[in-house]
Amino acid sequence: MVFEPKKKRRKNPVTALSKRLEEDLRQQGYAASTLWKQRRLFNDLIGWLQDQELTMGDLSMAQVDRFMADRRAAGVRKLKTRKALGPILGHLRGLGLVPAAETPVEDDPARAILNRYRQFLITERGLADVTADRYIDCLRPFLDRRMAAGGLDLGGLTPADVTSFVVSWCPCLNTGVAKLTVTALRSFLGFLHLDGVTERSLVPAVPKVLRRRLAGLPKGLESDQVRHLLAACDTSTGIGIRDLAILTLLVRLGLRRSEVAGLGLDDIDWRAGTICVRGKGDCHERLPLPADVGRRLAEYLHHARPADALGRTVFVRATAPHHALGASRVSGIVADAARRAGLGRLHAHRLRHTAATELLRAGASLPEIGQLLRHRRVETTAIYAKVDEGTLRLIARPWPEGAL
Repeated sequence: MVFEPKKKRRKNPVTALSKRLEEDLRQQGYAASTLWKQRRLFNDLIGWLQDQELTMGDLSMAQVDRFMADRRAAGVRKLKTRKALGPILGHLRGLGLVPAAETPVEDDPARAILNRYRQFLITERGLADVTADRYIDCLRPFLDRRMAAGGLDLGGLTPADVTSFVVSWCPCLNTGVAKLTVTALRSFLGFLHLDGVTERSLVPAVPKVLRRRLAGLPKGLESDQVRHLLAACDTSTGIGIRDLAILTLLVRLGLRRSEVAGLGLDDIDWRAGTICVRGKGDCHERLPLPADVGRRLAEYLHHARPADALGRTVFVRATAPHHALGASRVSGIVADAARRAGLGRLHAHRLRHTAATELLRAGASLPEIGQLLRHRRVETTAIYAKVDEGTLRLIARPWPEGAL
């Protein structure tokens, strides 16, 4: 058998700019092989700009697309999309050498009003980004219907328009989505009135969705299921140590996924044994830090959190660049661990119910549970009274004798 000689890597010219790029990417945690590829791509970009008689100041996104199209036409098999050039463009923009990323032009006329409304939700109402996005998603069918009816004339909305949409659209949704849709619609109509788009408020025109409060039953995990869930994390790896710390926070303190993702290094007071939780509506609450939770956090910070992590959030990505985890990734960590533990499909909010039901079994009162979960209303905590079977037996009336 004849073996072909291994191809040698082409040398990358080292310039002052490429050295700065390499150092920047190294600090972000990129592997050595990635650094070499990015420097090679950077050199190709510089050569292309010279051939086109362009400077870095001319490197708009349209020119980036031209550069990538030329690479693909030349038969390049790797690093041939916008995403591949992302780290380089980020570095050059930080130095002010290339123009800032252009805001994409939207042909959708609803985008402008939705962008203003989203900013209103975040700045004026204090909603989290993920909640604002859910409101926007729920409003899309309403605006699409307005567009189909002959253009986005929101100033001409009538109560009949609003009511007919809810009556025709919401019956095809499950109760939770329908409830969120009318909530988002009321909020949006109130914003339109405040913004001067409509002359009067159309909020009263939104019908209610029938949904009996406290009709459901909170489903927490049993103690054995919790043990299996935590044991599904491989603590011999950095990712496993991180995931175990996240799951322990969710199970023991009942945090929301966004609260775990937003936890900062400065939110933990090791001397006082407390943790500051940044909850809904920009509300900050300080909770006691249980010993087992503190131990898991300390193990992660000492042994698994990358030294070159970006920002001050506690939990960061395991792969470069090591920036903060998103709330959706926290849910993904719970789902992955549940699958490995054989628990089926599991969401992060299920662990919040687990923390509450464990406290109830240990003898905690409903006000104490509401304080831990940071509920604003007593009615929200009252649902956990239905899982307190011991207390319910005390107030249950005896079955009448002789009843069929």
